[in-house]
Amino acid sequence: MTQKPSNAFVGASWVALGTGIVGYLVGLWRADMPLNEKGYYFTVLMFGLFAVVSLQKSVRDKLEGIQVTDIYYGLCWFGTLLSIALLIIGLWNASLLPSEKGFYAFAFLLGLFGAITVQKNTRDLLNSRKE
Repeated sequence: MTQKPSNAFVGASWVALGTGIVGYLVGLWRADMPLNEKGYYFTVLMFGLFAVVSLQKSVRDKLEGIQVTDIYYGLCWFGTLLSIALLIIGLWNASLLPSEKGFYAFAFLLGLFGAITVQKNTRDLLNSRKE
């Protein structure tokens, strides 16, 4: 049985997703770094967002008894952890101020959290309409 998420939680999830993504992208836009480095951080964000949404869906499918192959499930976990590792490695080696590094890390994690919760809420809302 799926419980419908509250409007406040749905709204907070969208705010978290939007704040994380927009904050990260504005930081990239205003950053004084080469375009290829900006492209790296942008790609890591997009990869991370896709990976966590796919992971959330896979975990939920398994919980609901929908078949998910072990290879796909493992790739979802690998992609999620790899995107976080790539961000950490990139920031560790970047010539940015520590405060900038922290900003990117927190915006990235907020975006990933928002993506997971928006995906969860979307699925919960769809399931609650079926019942």
